[in-house]
Amino acid sequence: MKRGAQAGQSMVEYLVVCAALALALGVGMTDDDSVLRQLLDAFAEAYDRFAFALSLPS
Repeated sequence: MKRGAQAGQSMVEYLVVCAALALALGVGMTDDDSVLRQLLDAFAEAYDRFAFALSLPS
């Protein structure tokens, strides 16, 4: 097999794993207390803190 075919296969495997993870986390996303909502809120808060730190004068 060619190397390109193997790289394409691994991309599909990563896509399947990420889709399964997103589905597993998003199943209970009916309220504000879901795992996926908490994860997204944590990322947003971390980005806000990072952006604030960058905006401080050096």
